[in-house]
Amino acid sequence: MKLSRFFSPEDFNTIAAAVVEAEKRSGGEVVPAVVESSDEYEVAAWRGACLGALTAAMAAAGLWAAGSFWGAPLPLWIAAPPALGAALGYVAAAASEPLRRWLIPREIMNLRVSRRAAEAFLEHEVFATRDRTGILIFVSLFEHRVEVLVDSGIAAQVHQAEWNALAAEVAAGIKSGRAGAAMAAGVRRAGELLERHGLVGGVEDPNQLADDVRTSRR
Repeated sequence: MKLSRFFSPEDFNTIAAAVVEAEKRSGGEVVPAVVESSDEYEVAAWRGACLGALTAAMAAAGLWAAGSFWGAPLPLWIAAPPALGAALGYVAAAASEPLRRWLIPREIMNLRVSRRAAEAFLEHEVFATRDRTGILIFVSLFEHRVEVLVDSGIAAQVHQAEWNALAAEVAAGIKSGRAGAAMAAGVRRAGELLERHGLVGGVEDPNQLADDVRTSRR
């Protein structure tokens, strides 16, 4: 799932501008991050192969029962359809994102996204702020998931339920085809939440983390 299908260069500029705006009105440091996928999910292709083999074997058995007209030796009749079905299922699962998502249990995708978001929090040093006021808005496109992770200086003041609501709003906006606008709105919303809870910056509050969108294939 290519980033360019969802975000244009102008979108990234808009999001970066929203980061500057949010940080001016609050004491937080917002880090927007987008990955194409949180995992390779190779298991999906193998699940597709198993499903294809089973489907082909059942179809072959049905055809044979309907009328023994293949004319091929029995061992070949038994071995060929499952092998062909497995190959087609593997290729289909590897090539089709909707099929691959369908083959992966939702709880597995949620776990992978949560783990990748935690890795991104460390990778982008969201913790490296003076007052521990970093915020990661993490988008994983393949899984259609958004997570918001906040550092200890914010977690003590703003309940996680409010960040979960923000994540849901961003996810809904991306699903509706407004990825750039939705993420920029989420960044601004983060600044508003901090301001409402009294987490405001002072005149000497420096910009401690870069304002650009961090991107990665994984």
